[in-house]
Amino acid sequence: MAVRHHLIDRSPAAVWSVLEDGRLYGEWVVGTSDSHPERGDWPETGSSIAYHVHVGPKRFAGRTVVRHIDRPGTLELEAEGGPWGTARIAFDIRPWGERTLVIVDEHPLRGLGGTLHNPLLDTLLQLRHRTMLARLARLVERVTAPAADGGTRTGSQAG
Repeated sequence: MAVRHHLIDRSPAAVWSVLEDGRLYGEWVVGTSDSHPERGDWPETGSSIAYHVHVGPKRFAGRTVVRHIDRPGTLELEAEGGPWGTARIAFDIRPWGERTLVIVDEHPLRGLGGTLHNPLLDTLLQLRHRTMLARLARLVERVTAPAADGGTRTGSQAG
């Protein structure tokens, strides 16, 4: 099991505004690109987004399904990565003063990743999470700005 945390300099509402936009998934999730809605209303339970997964020079179709959501604290996903199989990825979103503590917990479920799961794989996931959470933080901080009243403003409203 690979668990990693990152403190983001925005409110939980700002973090959720990025997590809830399936089109942005490929911008912060390492190894994915071209994300787009596939089924349902992301991120409602059972909805999914599709994207491409890049492993070296290889490119595979991937998809992620929302398995559980409990705003404002929890988002649990099942990511399908082609021949690598599936993984459970859980986000724990916690207010931390004026900031947000994001904790990600990922472990393989099925397929090659589940079969080969070991401490070395967890180390690689830790490195991936470090990059992924830093990307998420930069994206959240870029597309949202702290509001004077402690909330957030997004996009062109940010001043």
